[in-house]
Amino acid sequence: MTSREVVMANFERRGAPRPGLNFSVDCGMRSDFVSGGPGDAIGYVQRRWVEGEAEFYDDMWGNLWRRMKDGCAGGEIHQPALGDWGQLDSYQAPRFDLDVCAANYAKGFATAPDKFRVAGIGGWVFASSRYLRKMENYLMDLVLCPDEVRRLHELVAGVLRVQIAAAGKAGADAIFFCEDMGTQNGLLMSPEMWQDYFGELYRGLFGMAHELGMKVAMHSCGKNDQIVEPLLQAGVNCFQFDQPAVYDPKWLSAALDKRQAALWSPVDIQKILPTGDRKLIERGVDDMFEHYSGKLVFNQYGDLKGIGVKEEWNRWAYDRIVENIRAAGAEL
Repeated sequence: MTSREVVMANFERRGAPRPGLNFSVDCGMRSDFVSGGPGDAIGYVQRRWVEGEAEFYDDMWGNLWRRMKDGCAGGEIHQPALGDWGQLDSYQAPRFDLDVCAANYAKGFATAPDKFRVAGIGGWVFASSRYLRKMENYLMDLVLCPDEVRRLHELVAGVLRVQIAAAGKAGADAIFFCEDMGTQNGLLMSPEMWQDYFGELYRGLFGMAHELGMKVAMHSCGKNDQIVEPLLQAGVNCFQFDQPAVYDPKWLSAALDKRQAALWSPVDIQKILPTGDRKLIERGVDDMFEHYSGKLVFNQYGDLKGIGVKEEWNRWAYDRIVENIRAAGAEL
């Protein structure tokens, strides 16, 4: 099987000979994936500067971010674009040209045509909205300002629809987006509130991707077990969880089986990988093979430095994955 076929077999639960792999080829490891992005929004040129120990930068939505120079890659919102709801009427969301956006995706995919083509989407409903308002304001908005929140969600969704259409035109196999909706203990809102604000909107966006022949892969940190089933019902084909250990593996495996979905994950980045304990890391790999084989993609976390993980520790996980694959008689 080609790389693309291996990943698709895991996504579609069709007897995959091995897990998919998404590791750094620059470090001599394997990736079955090729990615493309939409490019910059029309007229957007990022600003970035340093003040003392902090780096500041803006995003295409107009938010200002702040990060420590030697810290994690992302940082936190310093100044949201919509500090006041009175700004909503005049707010200009980022705009994308469909054809230019599709060409940008296709350019990325062309670098490795035999691999699984993932279209990164620049934002998503919850993530973009909470950045635009800043998290502490946005969570209150969900209770106090429902009409404004719904207007904002639809504005964000309009930007996403152009990118989804462009990804389909470029021949993507899947869209990928990030939507962190949980804490270590549970969902950031009630399941009922999630369904009220997001259920129908997500079904529409996922349905659009499916109609264009693409799978839906969703990243979300935290413990989101209360909405795993609703998200699968809405159309998620694969969950990209960086913290799989917050879930009971038997429960999560059964939930994925029920909807014929897949898991895309590194060895847990909070409880296992940062320990630097080689035996624990290798056992974490073995446990993932035990519970998720046939519906599994192994992933390398994108900011190892930001979570205090040495390259060597990540390599231990990769080498154990390869060892398990070969022990099962499969080829890389």
